[in-house]
Amino acid sequence: MRVQAVVVTFNRLAMLQRLVPRLQEVAGLERILVVDNASTDGTGEWLTGLADPRIDHVTLATNTGGAGGFHHGLGWAVREGADLVWLMDDDGLPAPDCLELLLVRQERDGLEFCGPAVLAEQDPSRLCFPIRLPGGTRVVHEMAAVEAAARDGLIDDVVIPFNGVLVTRDLVERIGLPREEFFIWGDDVEYLWRAQRAGARIATVVDAHFLHPATDDLGTPMMFGRTTYNHTPSDLKHYCMARNNTLNLRAYRGWVHVLLFWLKTVWFYVFTKPQPARIPLSARAAVAGLRGDFSGHRRYLR
Repeated sequence: MRVQAVVVTFNRLAMLQRLVPRLQEVAGLERILVVDNASTDGTGEWLTGLADPRIDHVTLATNTGGAGGFHHGLGWAVREGADLVWLMDDDGLPAPDCLELLLVRQERDGLEFCGPAVLAEQDPSRLCFPIRLPGGTRVVHEMAAVEAAARDGLIDDVVIPFNGVLVTRDLVERIGLPREEFFIWGDDVEYLWRAQRAGARIATVVDAHFLHPATDDLGTPMMFGRTTYNHTPSDLKHYCMARNNTLNLRAYRGWVHVLLFWLKTVWFYVFTKPQPARIPLSARAAVAGLRGDFSGHRRYLR
């Protein structure tokens, strides 16, 4: 099986300089493909100077966000003949045995879309991104809860894309590439839900670990602790989240879930973390997405 890594980067050279050497040490990795989203911090020059023939990179003409980067990178790896593609952002760091453990379970269980437990780098006893356990409404942050819920070392039908996930060529050929127009936030969820709709075998391999800096207020409790909201202080991220989440819910869950999401948004920015200006911003983003306009986020680019 030909395994290739795809890394998407933008102006985080120091993080990339930590990640690439780790990937160079991973056995069984045929190539490391780096998609540079038009970085201006010397990323392209540093990549050009690397002497490892397994590493190749492309610098895109403009910043296309994580969605555009993974769209380009995943397509690139498949065209290069990869049977399995290992996807990650530049700020993640896989454990030395992460890929080995994923490959063992991928082959043994026929997994088409599998990933590691994504741990908060500042506190590896906690998940970086909270997950909802299968068969219920419980959202967990603690790694111990994930380990307790695992069956034969797996959390079925749950994965955190695109953080160290392994995707098969066959699945990509069935469902296509990530939606590049999403720019950031929601492209990963859409790809997961598309894979689920296609009947893909999906799971988190609990023993495989992937560190990621804990950022933003993901999973902020609201409505007296009955649910959570993915708050971010970034207007760019929030705009993309409001737009893309509206589209994802409409396509995969239906209008009732869209209305519930809008209700949560209004509640959160009125009562939980009062920021009334976020409500019209959210509405503009949602309406733009429903109209097929994916240009509005550009006003928030820095």
